[in-house]
Amino acid sequence: MEHDPRPFSRPNLFQPTLPSPGEWTVRIYPLLSSSSTLTRKAAEKAEKSVRKGKKDRKGPKRPLSAYMFFSQDWRERIKAENPDAGFGEVGKLLGAKWKELDESEKKPYVEQAARDKERADKEKADYDKNGKGDSGDDEEADD
Repeated sequence: MEHDPRPFSRPNLFQPTLPSPGEWTVRIYPLLSSSSTLTRKAAEKAEKSVRKGKKDRKGPKRPLSAYMFFSQDWRERIKAENPDAGFGEVGKLLGAKWKELDESEKKPYVEQAARDKERADKEKADYDKNGKGDSGDDEEADD
């Protein structure tokens, strides 16, 4: 039998010990085990969330912004200049180019967006006036 040179085993105070899995919950999340905060927050969230009806695919499209018209116009040019750029990189380049434009260069896109907004408002008014705002999925549209 070998003799242990250390008569008493002392814990090393400089190395922290890991708690057991059950202790993690008590140490790190003391409010989870005894508080009703979670259930109250969950109840409030459930009250706030209101189910939306299904979107009518035949409904009017939303208007595009001036930047979106610019983006449609310039995307192919940017991709031609940077063929190895990915989708995100092309978006960053488009955003940088849009910021560089002055008001006179943005004017055609802004006017196009204004016309598109008028179109969308007119379509929405017609859509709401005809009473198709509530469902419209079951009926066939006259084209």
